[in-house]
Amino acid sequence: MEAVLWYVLTGTRGGPNRVRLLRAVDERPRNANQLAEDLDLDYTTIRHHLDVLMDNGMVQKSGGDYGAVYLTTDQVDHHWETVETIIEQVE
Repeated sequence: MEAVLWYVLTGTRGGPNRVRLLRAVDERPRNANQLAEDLDLDYTTIRHHLDVLMDNGMVQKSGGDYGAVYLTTDQVDHHWETVETIIEQVE
């Protein structure tokens, strides 16, 4: 999981937005629309990054499609120290 975190959050062009998104979801689970408003990003951009994070086992959704709330996975929670190291480098 550590290698996945480093690649998805720093090895791609969208990494900084994914870091922001992961941190926001960790602070408080929210749906895609709330995340778009809170992070001042386009809804489709948020959806794209959420899909990437879900495909890599970093976030999961709870609830129906439209109002689904996103949460960090247990794997990410277990490796949160690595996420914090990445956050320090990206900021």
